[in-house]
Amino acid sequence: MLSQLGELIWADWIWFPPGHGWSDLNAHDGKVFPQTQDLWAVLPIALCFLVVRQVFERTVASPLASLLGVSDGRRVRAAPNPALESFFCSTSKHPTQGSLESLSKQTGCSVRQVQRWFRRRRNQDRPSKLKKFSEASWRFTFYLLAFFAGLAVLVDKPWFYDMKQMWDGFPKMPLLPSQYWYYMTELGFYVSLLLSVASDVKRKDFKEQIVHHVATIALIGFSWLVNYIRAGTLIMLVHDASDYLMESAKMFNYAGWRRTCNFIFTVFAAVFIVTRLVILPFWIIHTTWVYPLTLYPAFFGFYFFNGLLLVLQVLHIFWAALILRMVIKFLPGNDIVEDERSDKEETESEDEDEERREKSKNGHVQNGHASLNGRHRKSE
Repeated sequence: MLSQLGELIWADWIWFPPGHGWSDLNAHDGKVFPQTQDLWAVLPIALCFLVVRQVFERTVASPLASLLGVSDGRRVRAAPNPALESFFCSTSKHPTQGSLESLSKQTGCSVRQVQRWFRRRRNQDRPSKLKKFSEASWRFTFYLLAFFAGLAVLVDKPWFYDMKQMWDGFPKMPLLPSQYWYYMTELGFYVSLLLSVASDVKRKDFKEQIVHHVATIALIGFSWLVNYIRAGTLIMLVHDASDYLMESAKMFNYAGWRRTCNFIFTVFAAVFIVTRLVILPFWIIHTTWVYPLTLYPAFFGFYFFNGLLLVLQVLHIFWAALILRMVIKFLPGNDIVEDERSDKEETESEDEDEERREKSKNGHVQNGHASLNGRHRKSE
């Protein structure tokens, strides 16, 4: 039963155009082709990336952060309060007005003091600038090296200049050693990102990032199985072309180098739009979606591959909107670029103003903040 199901799923007519099949990918005459078992190499590569990343962040990213002056502002910790902590952990980190009033009565604190406690408590859970800088520097290093490695792999290939040649001889296109390592390295890196997503800084587009990683892994893996290698290498190169610029802009953002950050981000926005919204859809996807229909009748694998590409393209449009919104924000006033996807730290200025008012009224402040416990009274 299972063998019959497997034969049906992997039938030649599903994944290849008529007249071709998996037998075309058998090695012969000294020519090597992609094999399913090759993908097992991705797992140790991904684990190596996770280990190397930890070493990199400690030995390279941290000293670099100190050199660039990356530092976190003073964070005032929320005073211990079991009732508020229980609500924060089990109910909501952003209580409604009704909940604030209920908690105020329960704890004997003013509504403003409860608001302040939740603001400080949320800030405690937010990642430090050093953590965000370390993550950005790691991704910057990989994307930069991957981009130039991709250029080295593709610059002498005819399909780099004439994309229609990516289908020349399909699927009987021999695998080159450079293509093997380029594929395994890229796929291993994205698998490592997916494995570390739980511990990485979570941004507002967290769900979109998960979809992107899964679609990318599926796209790279599938293109390997059916020997869409030439198209796959072009797609990976287009993505790496702008990613390292974005990560470097974030690094200088965390360091407070405003003009450098704004300049790099402007370059990134231009490269992103050209590569993701022009080259990818109108050159690469056109060559994978429209041109093959002049050579072969449509088949399921054709739709599956291009469907994954369209998922990525939708995400690119979503991110392009965020990028343009950031560009519009900082250009007129030359302010620092703020990552629209980041969960920004809430300011303590409102707390300080309130504390000054309380100090002038009550004549003292305990340890820089009003006491938050069950013995504290509003009438104090």
